[in-house]
Amino acid sequence: QVQLVESGGGLVQPGGSLRLSCTASGFTFSSYTMRWYRQAPGKERELVARINSDGGSTFYPDSVKGRFTISRDNAKNTVYLQMNSLKAEDTAVYYCNALLFRQYWGQGTQVTVSS
Repeated sequence: QVQLVESGGGLVQPGGSLRLSCTASGFTFSSYTMRWYRQAPGKERELVARINSDGGSTFYPDSVKGRFTISRDNAKNTVYLQMNSLKAEDTAVYYCNALLFRQYWGQGTQVTVSS
């Protein structure tokens, strides 16, 4: 069955960095666009990064552009989210997402940006 497992979250000070990982199984990872979303308390889930199947095309909303970088290693069935210059407003649960015949989500990893 399809599984997405995130890791790498934690507590970081403002201005710091974190790298999230999401390892996929149960489908042909290299054939699918992958996405990272986040959801802060009391807010809707929002897209923060998208990468196409071969890694040649990426998308970021303005809120994270220039600070976050999505990448993937199809040999390892893993997608990454490098987050730099973190701000308090980046605090959220971060989710990995794959759209196959339906949406699949990981369990989420908490990122807390606080001094």
